[in-house]
Amino acid sequence: MSRWRKTLIAASVGSVAALGAMVSSNLPASAAPADLEVEYICKPTGTSSIVRHGPVRLVTYLTFDTDLAVGGPLNYTWKLQYTGDGSRLQSPGYFGPGGEVHAVGNLELKSNWMGILQPKGSADPEKALKPDYELGLPPMLNDPGLIDKPGTIKITPKDIDLDFTPPDSSVVINDGDDADNPSDMQIVYNGTWTPVGGRPSSEHHVHNDLHETTELNASAELTFVGTSVKYIGPTDKDAGPVNIYIDGQKRATVDPSRDGNDNPVNDDLNGGKALWVSPKLTYGKHVIKVENASTKPAWLDAFEVSTATEQLPTGFHSAKCTPASPPGSIVVTVGQGATSPPPTTTGPTDNPTTTPPTSPTPTSTGTPTNTATGTHSPSPSSQYTHPGIVIVGPGGTSTATPTASTSATPTVTKYVRPQVVKTPKGGVNTGEAPDPPMDSGAYTLIAGGSAMIMGSAAGGLVLWRRRAAHAGGVK
Repeated sequence: MSRWRKTLIAASVGSVAALGAMVSSNLPASAAPADLEVEYICKPTGTSSIVRHGPVRLVTYLTFDTDLAVGGPLNYTWKLQYTGDGSRLQSPGYFGPGGEVHAVGNLELKSNWMGILQPKGSADPEKALKPDYELGLPPMLNDPGLIDKPGTIKITPKDIDLDFTPPDSSVVINDGDDADNPSDMQIVYNGTWTPVGGRPSSEHHVHNDLHETTELNASAELTFVGTSVKYIGPTDKDAGPVNIYIDGQKRATVDPSRDGNDNPVNDDLNGGKALWVSPKLTYGKHVIKVENASTKPAWLDAFEVSTATEQLPTGFHSAKCTPASPPGSIVVTVGQGATSPPPTTTGPTDNPTTTPPTSPTPTSTGTPTNTATGTHSPSPSSQYTHPGIVIVGPGGTSTATPTASTSATPTVTKYVRPQVVKTPKGGVNTGEAPDPPMDSGAYTLIAGGSAMIMGSAAGGLVLWRRRAAHAGGVK
């Protein structure tokens, strides 16, 4: 092979390689998720809220999948965590095992979609609880929906509503010391009552103790949260009648010296008996009072409180969490998809996603541009986390046309805070935006250089062949 032929081949191969590199660089890399970090302050709204001793601070991480196409899901997660300030949601009372904290988030959708998305989540079931025990948070909120048309979606996190669902169970409140009954759940005795402790286990008293009175109108009462309550004490042949009140109204009179058929009993402190059971009450705070109706002995061993709510949030323990500062927004672009027809209806397409589009610009009615849609102009402070997705701070919303990535290296997920024009004193550093992607002019320069190399090599070959012809060389 002649020297000039080798030169031409080498030049051609180099030019093709350069062109191949240029074309492959124009293909978009796999889309990375868009992430937003938002801090919340939670305050009580219910009568007996799980926010008990001052506001509770949470930090949330909202992540949206940006590989979106018509007919596909709007995939996202919203993670919830406590901050490091030590504030926590706390149990508002005595509860058996199985209670759960529930959360409902609110995401505002604007642009091509309008409305509120409400993802939900629940924490792991709790063990048996006493007042002020720490409660677990739902690890995340989620509720994916289907995307039925192309365009852009501006997503802004709003309030989060919290509530506590009590277990369908019961808990016994004993009339012992404060170790059994924290101050806000203690049985209150009025009049003369005598503690009777150290009773034999054969009598079946709760904790083997009880309280006794022979004073007329002496009473004991408990403020509780639940749906029903039992009065627990012994049957005894010497007992007198006892009046029972719920929320200040007399509901019944029971006589522990007689059985269910109104026959006298021959018992001596036969404990652990449910002497009276309330009807079902509306879930909430109630007061039960037992009152001695004679000068005969009356006893109180314990109250058993039921919290049967069919595992539904009641609003009684609710709290509302609001963003500590303007949270910013996430703007995602939904493409039509390579095999889908142009958008003509608002319903899902028959073949939502097969082959990715060959052009990085979405073929949708909501194609974003580099002009701001809010009250400010685009500036270097805009935070690009992925082509086609912009996270912005308060004051407006920016959108951008997707730009080809120059590297197929996977993007590391990094949560960013909303950016502001100027960081206030004592504020959090919001970081800087990364360098913009390579301008398309660079690719034009590469192609032009390659064409020049190929043209020079071809011209040299033509001249060489003409000289060889005049000299009688190879034709």
